[in-house]
Amino acid sequence: MATHRISIGAKREEKLLVTSEVCIGFLGAEGARVLSTPHMIGCMERNCRDAVLPMLEAGYDTLGTKVNVSHLAAAPIGACVTFTAEIVAVRDRRVEFRVEAWDETEKIGEGTHERAIVNVARFTSRMARKPRN
Repeated sequence: MATHRISIGAKREEKLLVTSEVCIGFLGAEGARVLSTPHMIGCMERNCRDAVLPMLEAGYDTLGTKVNVSHLAAAPIGACVTFTAEIVAVRDRRVEFRVEAWDETEKIGEGTHERAIVNVARFTSRMARKPRN
């Protein structure tokens, strides 16, 4: 069994400039283009992965298993969004994070995210045996 050195309370921060590539487009008006919820959640997940990855033994990584996030406010094109992730719990192979997203004026997202620690080689082997259409 692998012995990972995961530190409760460890934090990571990442910034994102909101561009048209990460905005919703379905409202029609150019002034209504804001950071999409899927992109916000994706940045939160990636930030959590990058926070815990250096603490894992070689050959291990994490996969997202649970997301409980509220999108509180809109961030327009040109805004700089800061994503924070804090490790709040470790249970067996599960790592739980508190996540937040802030633009220059307010909190735009918050919640929790859980990731499972996996042995990459074993996971890849298991996926190769899974039936496909």
